[in-house]
Amino acid sequence: MPKNTHKIAIAGAATLGAAAIAFSVVPADAHTTTTDAAPLSHVAYRSEPVRDVKAGVTDQLAGASLKVQAIEAKKKAAADAAAAKKAAAAAAVAKKEAAAAAAAKKKAAAERAAERAEERAANRSVKRVAVQQVAVKQVAAKSYSNNLDGWIRESLDIMKKHGIPGSYSGIHRNVMRESSGNPMAINDWDINAINGIPSKGLLQVIPPTFAAYHVPGTSWNIYDPVANITAACNYAADKYGSMDNVDSAY
Repeated sequence: MPKNTHKIAIAGAATLGAAAIAFSVVPADAHTTTTDAAPLSHVAYRSEPVRDVKAGVTDQLAGASLKVQAIEAKKKAAADAAAAKKAAAAAAVAKKEAAAAAAAKKKAAAERAAERAEERAANRSVKRVAVQQVAVKQVAAKSYSNNLDGWIRESLDIMKKHGIPGSYSGIHRNVMRESSGNPMAINDWDINAINGIPSKGLLQVIPPTFAAYHVPGTSWNIYDPVANITAACNYAADKYGSMDNVDSAY
């Protein structure tokens, strides 16, 4: 058989087969339509697109994980900031309380120091009063001889207590000139006697002068030796500065 005749025979067989298949699938009640058989095409399958989808999903999961990590990091930063703020506030409160405690302690120490100072001052005052009382008792308990020496010495102690100046020698000198040491001496001839107020006692004091310069704690009797000397020295201190400055009638 020639080649061309063989090719035609194969093609015809193929055509008849295709027509038989087409005829067999047409329903019985349908009209028969003759169509050209569609040429068969090959379906190509590729693996590359699958790999791309898998990579995209992986990238999405990685991105979501990073977002979660970022959110957690932000929450942690906020919590750390809040904790730091709370710690700073607590530190400020502690510092304030410490300052208040230190101020209270300082105030208490100052108050205790002031109290101790007051106590020491009070103790010193008590001691001074005690010493003064002892001195007064010693003066009160001191005994003097009942003569010119004893009278002068007792008068000097009283004068010292009242701040009246005078010395033993100054008093003794004037007593001997005025009365020779006689406490009952009286002048009945001078101008004072003529005027009815004669001078009396150891230092020849007239009654008005004695009354004006009488020193508390002594007798009001103008003839009392101690009272007479003390009043006369008080008068001399007022008029002359001291009995020591008197060398004649005064």
